[in-house]
Amino acid sequence: MNKNNIKQIVLDIIAEIAPDEDLSGVKSDIRLREQLDLDSMDFLDIVMELRKQHGIDVPEAEYRQLESLDSSANYLLPKFESGATA
Repeated sequence: MNKNNIKQIVLDIIAEIAPDEDLSGVKSDIRLREQLDLDSMDFLDIVMELRKQHGIDVPEAEYRQLESLDSSANYLLPKFESGATA
């Protein structure tokens, strides 16, 4: 597992919960909510799908770690490496 894999996982989840979004131009270093039409419920769905699909719990206090693809990859990489995947 590497950071690019994790970024793709996050994009795949976004594609599932917001199928009308064009993800082709998403920049890794810009907040996802600034680039896409995601509301707080969509963001919560991302967190829920991480738990459901990969067994990764993201505490509410750490939601900000998932603001961009880069920050998501940095935050999630140790969780994937520790075997948190389902």
